[in-house]
Amino acid sequence: MRGTLFLLSLGIAVGGDLENARDAQDRAALDRIAAQLSAAAQKQPNDAAAEYKAAVAYSYVAEVAIEVRDKGQAHSAAEAGIKIAEHAVSLKPDNAEYHRVYGTLCGQAVSANVLQGMKYGRCAQDEVNKAVQMDPKSALNYVSRGVGNYYLPPAFGGGIELAVKDFQKAIELDPKLAEAHLWLGLALRKQNHNAEARKEFQRVIELNPARVWARQQLEKTPAQ
Repeated sequence: MRGTLFLLSLGIAVGGDLENARDAQDRAALDRIAAQLSAAAQKQPNDAAAEYKAAVAYSYVAEVAIEVRDKGQAHSAAEAGIKIAEHAVSLKPDNAEYHRVYGTLCGQAVSANVLQGMKYGRCAQDEVNKAVQMDPKSALNYVSRGVGNYYLPPAFGGGIELAVKDFQKAIELDPKLAEAHLWLGLALRKQNHNAEARKEFQRVIELNPARVWARQQLEKTPAQ
């Protein structure tokens, strides 16, 4: 699997168009798809799967906005997704993937606006940790927890070393999960392990040649 969108264990496919738009950093397409999925979810207020799909879409909008340093859109998209994901979790609290997406959105709201740490920080940690506890064999859960640790200072229980361990665990569970290699590369570069980071970015491009952000990170990482 390339990412979060083909979650066969859940019987849910959010759609290749959304993932393709994320890979290409096509923000207009992401906005359009998120709006469409949100409208569909509003028509089915008791359909947790429909709300989950819309929440994933907003998470992707926020993700790409963070990549291009548009903190305003990242924060607004994350907040829109949080409301939807929270309701999906209330409908199906035993679904680990719903908790993961909810926690991811909370983390994106914080990473886009650190002043929101008091409001969303606890949600980000608690929901992702809950997802890991509920489904410790999901590689995506460890990627999400690792991203949280990547941004969270050691003084608050996070840090790069913990992030690296999470990304390595994700790769152990799913060696072909491109997102795990991408974030491991980012973490290794932050530790000044540039050669190792470049290998991870190159692996991402092998697994998912369309991922623009991976190519950008490879280009900006020194050989040594």
